[in-house]
Amino acid sequence: MTPVAQRGGLSGAMADPMGFLRWLILDPSATVWVSLLILVAEIIVNVGVIQLVPYTEIDWKAYMDEVEGVVNGTYDYTQLRGDTGPLVYPAGFVYVFLGFYYATDLGLNILRAQYMFVGVYIAVLGAVHCVYISTKMPPYVLMILSCTYRIHSIFVLRLFNDPVAMLLLFIAVILFQHHRWYAGCFFFSLAVSVKMNVLLFAPGLLFLLLLTFGFWDTIPRLALCAIIQVILGLPFLLENPIGYINRAFNFGRQFDYTWTVNWRLISKDFFLDRRLHIALLGLHVTVATLFWVYRWASAHGPVSLFQRAPLSGADKKLSPTQITAVLFTSNLIGMVFARSLHYQFYVWYFHTLPWLVWYAPALPAVAKIGLLLVIEYCWNVYPSTPLSSGLLHLCHAVLLLALWASSSWASEKQKKK
Repeated sequence: MTPVAQRGGLSGAMADPMGFLRWLILDPSATVWVSLLILVAEIIVNVGVIQLVPYTEIDWKAYMDEVEGVVNGTYDYTQLRGDTGPLVYPAGFVYVFLGFYYATDLGLNILRAQYMFVGVYIAVLGAVHCVYISTKMPPYVLMILSCTYRIHSIFVLRLFNDPVAMLLLFIAVILFQHHRWYAGCFFFSLAVSVKMNVLLFAPGLLFLLLLTFGFWDTIPRLALCAIIQVILGLPFLLENPIGYINRAFNFGRQFDYTWTVNWRLISKDFFLDRRLHIALLGLHVTVATLFWVYRWASAHGPVSLFQRAPLSGADKKLSPTQITAVLFTSNLIGMVFARSLHYQFYVWYFHTLPWLVWYAPALPAVAKIGLLLVIEYCWNVYPSTPLSSGLLHLCHAVLLLALWASSSWASEKQKKK
């Protein structure tokens, strides 16, 4: 506890300017106040970005064309397309962007859409702050979350669907932190229905469910996730079930080499080679399994896919930090071995990076900041270069190894003794 906090938190801080500054930056008791200040400042910043920086059309018109097809009565997913290609997102995307379609004069009022995405940005940041506050992160880590050009651009200058999926995901994480598992699974499935990248969190979620409930009581929670997908997709499943599943959940879709951020250091032919894709999938599964067995479970003992019963007593009540560490690491592993990362995909893990960096005490403070700065640099190089892609892989490897070597996994076990 800082001297300011000992003298009474905010009231004591007012009598000591330097102490107040330290309290505001370092003391977790100040995090809520810092969060409120950041959210107000971010509203002003985002409005300024909209007013000063030109909007760039990439996918918004395609989104509107795709949902307009549904408005016109087309429920066959193979017939729904925009000017950038066919509709490739699950049904939740259609419903969300139908809302945007009607709220923006049939998709024509771009400025109104941008201001609506300011709301999405603030909601995502607020949800992320709640996750950080629950795990006692210091205030300055929250400040880092706002120091990015690319993320502001993805939200209010590009209007991608990724931020909507991540908003629903972070709501799910908050619910998981508070042991609201059914509600969390509901929002998790909603997030998947907007964009499938959320499934990168699924190995971690499965681990947490098995750890908390055992095999048989995990099944109804997974069933809820599946039922949500069926209900949302029902109009399209009734029209053309194979077409809907193939388009909305196409795991083999080829990515465009033009937009890759992480694989510019290899040739286009190698980038498109299925053998590379299979190798990356194998590495993803292998590393996730290693973390499952030797890191996530290290504080609890072996956790099997077919574990019959949950852990008993105090072990069953996972802390917000444990839950967050497993989910965020699961997602990072998926990002590290992704077949391709496009620029808008940065939002898939950006808000988790400061948390993960501070969860790895093996990294010195300077290395933590340096790692985040280099990652931000890599995502802002357009078009990507072999150097920027190589640096991104290097940063991912350093962070993953730092998490593997982290004493935080073992310290959770010590807390339970």
